[in-house]
Amino acid sequence: MLIRSVRMTFQEDKIDAFLKNFGANKKKIRSFPGCHHLELWQDENQKNIFMTYSHWENEEALNKYRDSELFKSVWSYTKTLFSERPIAFSSKKIEEVEI
Repeated sequence: MLIRSVRMTFQEDKIDAFLKNFGANKKKIRSFPGCHHLELWQDENQKNIFMTYSHWENEEALNKYRDSELFKSVWSYTKTLFSERPIAFSSKKIEEVEI
């Protein structure tokens, strides 16, 4: 399982445009082959910072999504709304601590 986090900082007047576009595409992204989980987070103190948190079957599945027309259309629009370059991380879970 590959965990992908993408931190995006938006121009403050573009937040609504981002949320509308995400809302229109979130089900398509989540149902893309190999995507097992998708969340959207917002920074508690800086309201123009968002993160996507997703689980992918493996790196190959993520790369197929990144090569898809869906990703290209969503990302080409989303990146016009940024105020800073996005930061992306691919990770794997090592351990979950339970009480």
